[in-house]
Amino acid sequence: RDSRTANHAAGTALRSRGAGKVPRRGAGDRETRVVSDETMPGQTQLMDALKHASNMLGELRTSMLSPKSYYELYMQVCDELRHLELALLDDIQRGSAVKDLYELVQYAGNIVPRLYLLITVGVVFIKAGQVSRKDILKDLVEMCRGVQHPLRGLFLRNYLLQCTRNLLPDAREEEAGVDKGKDGIVQDSVDFVLLNYSEMNKLWVRIQHQGHSREREKREKERQELRILVGTNLVRLSQLEMVDVRLYRRSVLSGLLEQIVSCRDPIAQEYLMECIIQVFPDEFHLQSLGEFLQTCGELHQKVNVKNIVIALIDRLAAYASRTDSPGIPNDIQLFDVFSEQISVIIHSRTDMPPEDIVSLQAALINLALKCYPDRVDYVDKVLRYTAEIFAKFAEGGDAAAGVSKELLRLLKIPIDSYLNVLTVLELGHFAPLLEYLSYAARKEISLYLVNNALDNNTTVPTQEEVDRFLQLVDTLITDQKDQDDAELNIDPEDFAEEQVLMGRLIFLMQAVSPDQQYLILNAARKHFGNGGDKRIKYTLPPLVFAAFRLAFQYKSKQEEDDKWSKKCNKIFQFCLQTVSALAKGEKRAELSLRLFLQGALAADRIAFDNCESVAYEFMSQAFSLYEEEISDSKAQLAAITLIVGTFEQMSCFGEENHEPLRSQCAVTASKLLKKPDQCRGVAISSHLFWSGRTKENPDAPVGELVEKSRFFGWGEVVSRFLVSGR
Repeated sequence: RDSRTANHAAGTALRSRGAGKVPRRGAGDRETRVVSDETMPGQTQLMDALKHASNMLGELRTSMLSPKSYYELYMQVCDELRHLELALLDDIQRGSAVKDLYELVQYAGNIVPRLYLLITVGVVFIKAGQVSRKDILKDLVEMCRGVQHPLRGLFLRNYLLQCTRNLLPDAREEEAGVDKGKDGIVQDSVDFVLLNYSEMNKLWVRIQHQGHSREREKREKERQELRILVGTNLVRLSQLEMVDVRLYRRSVLSGLLEQIVSCRDPIAQEYLMECIIQVFPDEFHLQSLGEFLQTCGELHQKVNVKNIVIALIDRLAAYASRTDSPGIPNDIQLFDVFSEQISVIIHSRTDMPPEDIVSLQAALINLALKCYPDRVDYVDKVLRYTAEIFAKFAEGGDAAAGVSKELLRLLKIPIDSYLNVLTVLELGHFAPLLEYLSYAARKEISLYLVNNALDNNTTVPTQEEVDRFLQLVDTLITDQKDQDDAELNIDPEDFAEEQVLMGRLIFLMQAVSPDQQYLILNAARKHFGNGGDKRIKYTLPPLVFAAFRLAFQYKSKQEEDDKWSKKCNKIFQFCLQTVSALAKGEKRAELSLRLFLQGALAADRIAFDNCESVAYEFMSQAFSLYEEEISDSKAQLAAITLIVGTFEQMSCFGEENHEPLRSQCAVTASKLLKKPDQCRGVAISSHLFWSGRTKENPDAPVGELVEKSRFFGWGEVVSRFLVSGR
């Protein structure tokens, strides 16, 4: 009787302290002062402590504070409640009646102070270990339903979650022993947190329905600030060590997803789905992919499902690529599950932006490359599906311009991953998908491919692969139909840099056998020959030098191949045609002249059966080009010097061919416009008469030059040159 009388009196005191009318509040300063004034000054009397605590907690009833200001007040109150908890524990150790204390705080006049005190005392109640932990936790989480104001309710339940974080039962049923009815098992903790999570999420969602509609953006911003309070529930679930995959799928995930789907709120759904991905282990995600991805298809239409699925894919891909990871279990067809579910999601969301669809496919390619690096068919399957989607857009008249950036990123992923353009060529749907890009985007991918091949020194060994690769980078080889004027008038330096890359690419086209190499050069010639006048001056010269190198390879294998001489003759005909095509353009006379002379010199060095005729043809073409295209006096002198210098090094000609060629040099020199140039040209040509070599007479007589000089009137010039030169 005495105990009940005392509790009644104490309850009356608590009500008198907390039942007063709450005065009008400002921006939180007054509440903070009250909390500071009502903090416990070290009183030894328990009743005084509870009175001060009730008065302090009454300040949390305010509705005038923003979430940020309310949080600051809440943290100050929590700091003081920890002192109360320590004081209560001290009293318990001295023998105070715990049951009386638990009953006493329920007499507080206002529900907010009452529940905060009840949680504080309940935690002390559990720590005392004298009553059922399971019953107290259930009682507390149910009692918190009494506060339905969104802001106050969220912080109250967060206080409950924080106070019980180390008190939740975490034992399996078979391990709990005889006290499992009192202390509870891990399933009880799961039920406790799920109920708290469900109620907090409902309160969080209700915030958007408060106030005027014009303040909707402000309320959404406040909701973003408060979302971590709801997410803490998921963190608590992930910290329960006895939650295994079976329990996770049966109770935890099903409870979380049920509340997510039922709330029908885009902000809550997107945030909570991302929380599930982040807080739970990868092994749990692997075993529950179907349920999770199926829920993604049931979310609100405004939810950005792309971000959710990509986050899960990236996490599992990172898990599979970790060195300490056991990898993806063989019984889980990870790629197939994701591919199927992503397809369902795309079809169920008819208004999904095209760029989001491409982003999902890019994430799927990342998954395939990291989890199944040897399965090129998985990547090609994604490319095929993406190409089908773009084909539908094209049929419907929907422009794909907005997705160019995402599609570029998707196409670069296999290039960066494989680091081998030959593997990229195995992707049958890579080239068709490339056609949906604009000219500028196709050009960017082409440059990306070429640079990748050059950086990794990737050789292309067959004619078929050369054809496919050059078709893939055709944007850099020929003019395109969709080029506009700005793209046609590209900066000359940028254009030259691009074409130099293509020229370097030719030297990566290396076959195993010389015969196959000849086929490769012919295939490359067909592609590069269509490049137009602007491009062939960069691409055909490397092709000619590659052919010269091939001819030297045949010479080195002459003992193994009886037909090497005929093959060399064929190669030089190829070179002659290529250089002749190059010579037809404007401002390429000097380059073509040098290539003709280089061809003559190469034929002389290789010395195959028909080398004299071939070399003579190259020299003749060089003279024709000189006469038709070179008109500047300085350029003429430089050209005749180059011709004489090349001819002087050759020894394949007989006297029959050598004599007209050296005479042609002398005659050409005599026709130079300026007298000083004539003198220099004649003097240079004189080398062919006293040091020129033929098959019949390696040491040519100087007398012939003297005869020529008399005929052309050069006697004095030549004589002076011979005296100074000999």
